[in-house]
Amino acid sequence: MKLLVTGLNGQVVSCLRERSISDPVVSVVPVGRPELDLASPFQDFHKILNEIGPDILVSAAAYTAVDKAEDEADLAFQVNAVAAGELAKIATQHDIPIIHLSTDYVFRGDLNGALDENAATGPRSVYGASKLAGELAVGQANPKHVILRSAWVYSPFSSNFVKTILRLANQKSELRIVADQWGSPTSAYDIADGIIFAAKSIQASRGASQWGVFHLAGAGSINWSGFARRILEISKQHNGPSAIVHDIATSEYPTKAVRPANSVLSSKKFNAQFGWAPGPWETAVEQVIQRLL
Repeated sequence: MKLLVTGLNGQVVSCLRERSISDPVVSVVPVGRPELDLASPFQDFHKILNEIGPDILVSAAAYTAVDKAEDEADLAFQVNAVAAGELAKIATQHDIPIIHLSTDYVFRGDLNGALDENAATGPRSVYGASKLAGELAVGQANPKHVILRSAWVYSPFSSNFVKTILRLANQKSELRIVADQWGSPTSAYDIADGIIFAAKSIQASRGASQWGVFHLAGAGSINWSGFARRILEISKQHNGPSAIVHDIATSEYPTKAVRPANSVLSSKKFNAQFGWAPGPWETAVEQVIQRLL
């Protein structure tokens, strides 16, 4: 089974490439700039699909600079919505299903409990609005779609919260971290595994019940400061950097883009459909930290 994945060095594509090494059934082919530039009109994606002949397209590349997007709305919408929809449309013309990655930022963040796929959306940032527009564009352009929303993604690759906390702990003895935002920390390895489970199911049956929006996130929930404390506890156990974490309110750490107060996602629907779901976030993050250290 051949997966064509947009993006070359992102967290998910890097984890997919690693997973494919030990899975004889899965072949991962990343494609990115200059062959595929989502920030500008592209004409050669038909050619790419013809040359590679993928079984499934994984739309992973995105504009993810959340605060910068407030000043670059046109670019964010071009990459996350217009280009995503165009990729889905071209895949449809080749009869190729698409797995498209989305985010918890599509939610307003003021609902309680773990959010399922029926929870009302209402993004409060340009980034979130562009990703929601991308979901709609992909769904309209390609009936054979699986849209995966995740949250608080981390891995040994690229920039993410886990790597930032470890870096800061090397520089400071005390850290001030927001305590009134809650979410489901998610390893990009779990996202990669979920993509592979879904892709194998799609290839096996291509049933209509498989299409739609699904949540895929680490089991459990925590706030940012608690997440930071757990990261540093694990780090200290493995002779890595440590620091004292102080709780602060969102109002004490202003950002240009508004973050959801609640990003906890339920993966029950994904588990019911594809027979797999991420385990506890605490286990997954320890594995990533051990590798980083």
